[in-house]
Amino acid sequence: MSSQVTLKQIAEELGLSAMTVSRAINNKKNVDEKTRERVLEKARSMGYTPNYVAKSLVSRKTHTIGVVIPEISHAFFPEVVRGIEEVTYSSGYHLILTHSAEQFEREKDAINTLRAQRVDGMLVSSSQTEDDYSFYKEVINSGIPVVFFDRCIENIGASCVSVNDKVSSRKITAHLIAHGYREIAHLSGPREVSIGKERFEGYVSALREAGLSVKEQWVVQSGYQEEGGYRAMQKLLQLPDEDRPRAVVAVNDPAAFGAMDAIREEGLSIPEDIAIVGFTDEVRSELVDCPLTTIHQPAYNVGKRGAEKLISTIEEDEPLIENIEIATEMVIRKSCGCPNI
Repeated sequence: MSSQVTLKQIAEELGLSAMTVSRAINNKKNVDEKTRERVLEKARSMGYTPNYVAKSLVSRKTHTIGVVIPEISHAFFPEVVRGIEEVTYSSGYHLILTHSAEQFEREKDAINTLRAQRVDGMLVSSSQTEDDYSFYKEVINSGIPVVFFDRCIENIGASCVSVNDKVSSRKITAHLIAHGYREIAHLSGPREVSIGKERFEGYVSALREAGLSVKEQWVVQSGYQEEGGYRAMQKLLQLPDEDRPRAVVAVNDPAAFGAMDAIREEGLSIPEDIAIVGFTDEVRSELVDCPLTTIHQPAYNVGKRGAEKLISTIEEDEPLIENIEIATEMVIRKSCGCPNI
């Protein structure tokens, strides 16, 4: 039979009222289990599918959640989405996934499209590279629940789920210092984006705690892609030999991979000539020629906690706004040239 089967038709087939069939299909109380099973089996055999549009007009809910990610090439975000999907599916919500390609205008278009589709809430990892957060404030003030993940925008009335980027960056930089490195560069992300700002501050904090100066020429913006890491490392390699850093802290693993290519093209060895560390621990990190020391960022848990927080924000009358931090751990491999301590 066609997908236009109605509850009334199922009720007539079973000799039940349409109200009983509706209660059974929507898992409501006051329906015994044998009746519920009969209804569900008949609905399946007749090819019944719920009319979500009609239901949304009554409940003013679409049971859909919009997700905005800044990129898909970085293995971190597909794993985050996997965590989101597990929670939303088990909670009766469906996902609409959008991609901003690290462009703020595309992110605005994606968010406005999700709003037009009347999603019940949004999970957003921002590509914002400006100091003006008025667009996000307008979205939140319109009443739609928003939870940021990974890349946070604070103090605008929305919760965020992330890792402690500053502490983690300080920890991995301090690891290099503890093993004798003093000339340490940083491939940074845009500081208008929270992870770029926090990871830079962690790098600076570790240097200052060790009594080391922050050299402007050793901080080069790479962005979050391999190509940017490659170009940023090339700039460092153009310095005279005596001014080159001996170690590099990259803002994330893709930037580190690009930097590693540039180091090898220069005929240098990792870690003998230049040590390098990353941040993410994506799957390639242990598979590259010189396995990468990095911070393990639990992407799946970030997605899972983000979805849980958004659903509670949607369903609670007075949801609590909070910043939720997921613990990280340092993973020591060959690229730093030093054992764990």
